[in-house]
Amino acid sequence: MENILLTAFDTAPFSKIKTSDYEPAFNEAISLAKKEIQTIIDNKETPTFANTIEEMAFSGMQLDRISNIFFNLNSAETSEELQKIAQIVAPKLSAFGNDISLNPELFARVKHVFETTNFESLTTEQKTLLEKTYKGFVRNGALLNDEQKSKLREIDAQLSLLSLKFNENVLAETNAYQLHITNENDLEGLPDGAKEAAKNLAEQQNQEGFIFTLDFPSYLPFVTYVKNRELRKEIAIANGKKGFQKNEFNNEQIVLDIVKLRNERAQLLGYKNHATFVLEERMAQNPEKVFDFLNDLLSKAKPAAEKEFAELTAYAKKLDAIDHLEKWDGSYYSEKLKQERFNLDDEILKPYFKLENVLNGAFEVAHKLYGLTFTEIHSIDKYHNDVQTFEVTNENGELVAIFYTDFFPRKGKRNGAWMTSFKSQWIKNDTNERPHISIVCNFTPPTSSKPSLLTFNEVTTLFHEFGHALHGMLANTNYPTLSGTSVYWDFVELPSQIMENWVYEPETLALFAKHYETDDTIPQEYIDKIKESSNFLEGLATIRQLSFGLLDMGWHTEDLDTIKDIKSFENEKFASTQLYPDVTENAMSTAFSHIFAGGYSAGYYSYKWAEVLDADAFDYFKQNGIFNKEIATKFKDYILSQGGTDHPMNLYKKFSGQEPSPEALLKRAGLV
Repeated sequence: MENILLTAFDTAPFSKIKTSDYEPAFNEAISLAKKEIQTIIDNKETPTFANTIEEMAFSGMQLDRISNIFFNLNSAETSEELQKIAQIVAPKLSAFGNDISLNPELFARVKHVFETTNFESLTTEQKTLLEKTYKGFVRNGALLNDEQKSKLREIDAQLSLLSLKFNENVLAETNAYQLHITNENDLEGLPDGAKEAAKNLAEQQNQEGFIFTLDFPSYLPFVTYVKNRELRKEIAIANGKKGFQKNEFNNEQIVLDIVKLRNERAQLLGYKNHATFVLEERMAQNPEKVFDFLNDLLSKAKPAAEKEFAELTAYAKKLDAIDHLEKWDGSYYSEKLKQERFNLDDEILKPYFKLENVLNGAFEVAHKLYGLTFTEIHSIDKYHNDVQTFEVTNENGELVAIFYTDFFPRKGKRNGAWMTSFKSQWIKNDTNERPHISIVCNFTPPTSSKPSLLTFNEVTTLFHEFGHALHGMLANTNYPTLSGTSVYWDFVELPSQIMENWVYEPETLALFAKHYETDDTIPQEYIDKIKESSNFLEGLATIRQLSFGLLDMGWHTEDLDTIKDIKSFENEKFASTQLYPDVTENAMSTAFSHIFAGGYSAGYYSYKWAEVLDADAFDYFKQNGIFNKEIATKFKDYILSQGGTDHPMNLYKKFSGQEPSPEALLKRAGLV
């Protein structure tokens, strides 16, 4: 039987892939990639940029395609079978990566090219590729002795399995919990849409009443609107103890093992700690600069946060005679105060944010800025019925990208929202191979009586992920390894976060915010209130983000021998940002997938770092018109299309003419 994954295909042939195809396909593709590398090594000619560096950049392409398909499905549509295969192939891929980076003959060729090439004869992109290739070898152990290389392989294999297991445990804990309510009076305050979704879920399970889960579209409305404080407490504690319970899905030891192995790996390579290793390849450059950045923002945001917390506490006391605000009270009283202060309620706004309209709004913004057109197509394979597929073309009608969207929660899908790709972009033999990009979210699903109506927060999430998608779709580089989002991690959030800004602009909202029943455009007074309330409790929101950044940096800079247990370590790291009382049963780290199963270790600060960039960049748009074609073209040409071909600061300065200033962010956040 032919294995479809080992044939030539363009869009992913999801319906033709059998689960049993994956493991043999990985084995074959690894074997082929090894042969491609061996051909480079065996070349008798003097090593050159063309016969070594470029050849390497285009090696292992089939393996990349298979990996992209498999690991994307393992996040968006997993099963026990896929998880088992992931546990088998992850160490093989780790070993293959080590086979390349620790190969002395291959490194000798790369080193020769690096030391003998006249850099002036290369384009900026070629220089970047050569530097990244050489540094990639050094940073992955090429200068180690045989015993050290063996140790590095062992560490990498362990780490690849631990992060997979971490993710599986978080998903299992999310799926394991349900709050079953039979008395509708217990749901006082909950909007009808959320109630209907919970009733639908109960009916699907042949149960009476209402079922709530830890999936965000179910969990968030519950803690935001349900008056019953004990029930809010119950579900909030359940959410906060994922991976922190004495059961088979406990992640405590996994967290400790991951940070110890990362630290050991960094020290083996000659770095002080994991953060120092990671930040060498970031705009921030070193841990000291990150701590300075986070603490400087903290000093500016904390007075505002303390004032807001005192206001919220006084408000809860006045309203319900509550003396001490707990974590399960935060969303509830924030929403109440917001409604009172701005007469603005997510439930009033939701009818104007029908998912299809919001998506079309994002498409229209991309059309106005970059001349892109999105046309839904039904002729390509999908991995689930919820997925939609689009052909993206430019003003000349040329294909720019294939775009997949996947918006609703389900059992086999991890929580959160992310952008990914099924195929990279590159140029070879005068052919510009266009990318296949996907965004995956967990939005409020439609019910039997209503379409999917988004909260304003979900609208900004869609635009955020769509910004990442544009970074992938508009990629226009020669080498796949530098294409799209292959940029410094503290630069990758600029294209996503800048897109959120458009959602607050009347010009944008007029394009898509139309009532799903009457088609009336959102009233101006609501737009004014959205703008007015955009800074609401911004101090609290800022220190929450900073607390995550400081925890991440703590895990990756501290002397790990001093860490007795996760909970006390977290309390120590949260001390400077803590306003709510601690919840003994809860821990953050055991479900902090960004840093323990994603790419954000020693990099969570980059959300705030990129906010400085996006506020500064959007300020440039604002001064000249948010749909200014000239500035949009500069943003496309110097940021979105360039990927990792040059240092991010060089790209940013080409776009705006200067380095970014934090003033725009502080002003936007109302902190100055």
